[in-house]
Amino acid sequence: MFALSSHRQPFSRSLAVLVLLALAGGLTGCAEMGDTMISAFADPAKYDLYDCKQLETERTRLSSRAAELQGLMAKAETGVAGPVVAELAYRNEYITVRGQTKLAEEAWRRNKCQETKPAAAVPAAPTAPAPPPGVKGVRLPAKSGSAVY
Repeated sequence: MFALSSHRQPFSRSLAVLVLLALAGGLTGCAEMGDTMISAFADPAKYDLYDCKQLETERTRLSSRAAELQGLMAKAETGVAGPVVAELAYRNEYITVRGQTKLAEEAWRRNKCQETKPAAAVPAAPTAPAPPPGVKGVRLPAKSGSAVY
């Protein structure tokens, strides 16, 4: 009976090593996906009917989301099982966002869109005039430097 348990232990270790190697190889393959595979994660017709203003908003959103996901993946990689966590938790969404970004950029070029210039500073709204002397019952709005409107 003792010989039987010692026989199973090497088999279990070698199986565990093979499983870990297969997982590592699979994750490495996902990490090095090319642009052709990236577009498979996004709908190619999604941005066909977008106008330039919608495309500009979407490009900004996608850019910030990609940067956010890169930051989350970098943060996850600092942990003990970081690379695995980063791959499992964030890589699929990151690939999707990159695919959508590529398609939005293609629609942007196809529509010959131009970046809009930032709006000039909007002048401050005029304040309510003070009531004439002798008028009672009119209350002016309170002003506070730290209030949120």
